Amino acid sequence: MVIIMQNGVTEEQIEQVVQRTHAAGLKTQTNVGEQCTVIAVIGDKTALSDTPIESMAGVARTMPISAPYKLASRQFHEENTVISVNGAKIGGKQLAMMAGPCAVENTEQIVRIAKHVVKSGAQFIRGGAFKPRTGPYSFQGYGEPALEMLATAREETGLRVVTEVMTPQEVGLVGKYADVFQLGTRNMQNFPLLREVGRHGKPVILKRGLSSTIEEWLLAAEYILSEGNPDVILCERGIRTYETHTRNTLDLNAVPAVKELSHLPIIVDPSHGTGIRSYVPAMAKAAVAAGADGLIIEVHHDPDNSMTGDGVQSLFPDQFNQLMQSLRQIATAVDREI
Repeated sequence: MVIIMQNGVTEEQIEQVVQRTHAAGLKTQTNVGEQCTVIAVIGDKTALSDTPIESMAGVARTMPISAPYKLASRQFHEENTVISVNGAKIGGKQLAMMAGPCAVENTEQIVRIAKHVVKSGAQFIRGGAFKPRTGPYSFQGYGEPALEMLATAREETGLRVVTEVMTPQEVGLVGKYADVFQLGTRNMQNFPLLREVGRHGKPVILKRGLSSTIEEWLLAAEYILSEGNPDVILCERGIRTYETHTRNTLDLNAVPAVKELSHLPIIVDPSHGTGIRSYVPAMAKAAVAAGADGLIIEVHHDPDNSMTGDGVQSLFPDQFNQLMQSLRQIATAVDREI
């Protein structure tokens, strides 16, 4: 349930309500909004049956949250969440543009691509240091040396670093270099990992699972939120359907659906969503028109020789630049900016 506080409530009154709830063995998270302050109560609310919360000073009313994802729900947080990453905003009027190769191959490669995409207007460089691959013999990434290469690209361009973390044990290491954690589709329901990035506190991009429903996706986000990390960015990257022409089926229905159900920002990955380079621009434009808060796009200067084999879905730098010019026009049409 949520406890909705009165206008003009004092910090002392909020603290008294929080302490009363904690005394009943429940956890809380407080959201101070422009209109009112809301305290989310996490746990079995029957523990409060003998505690008259409604009569406490500063309390306006209590309200149950019907959705199973309490903290991700709009019932808890009516306003859109805007996440700040070293000055770049995700979820606000300006679209967050993330671009880079599937995997970091060497310093020259990642710096070269970073310089290209920052000129086109990207705010984030993405690149994998640890790569979850379907087969055990595929290239798995260079690990910490690749993280150091990403840090070099950040130093030379000012871009924020987005990179994947695969296990709870690697969160501390990746967190030393990354500005934003990425949790890939295969790890959407890796619950120990979700909890660990929730405790770490750095912003997290949570990609939708290969065959996950929107509710399952939001419940996965709830694991991160429940550990005290409010900075979760959802990423639609295509789901597995019976269609085999494209790599996945990019479910752009998810964008307005998430906007209706949750306050969390949502970005779209048209590269993995289609798996076909020529389709990426069209789906990127459609994602912005649908209301996405940003895009994460694979860009490589020599995609035919990429080490991961994902070059078929990577844009060349000049294609990314052309796409950015087109996206600016669409953004303006839907009252957004790039």
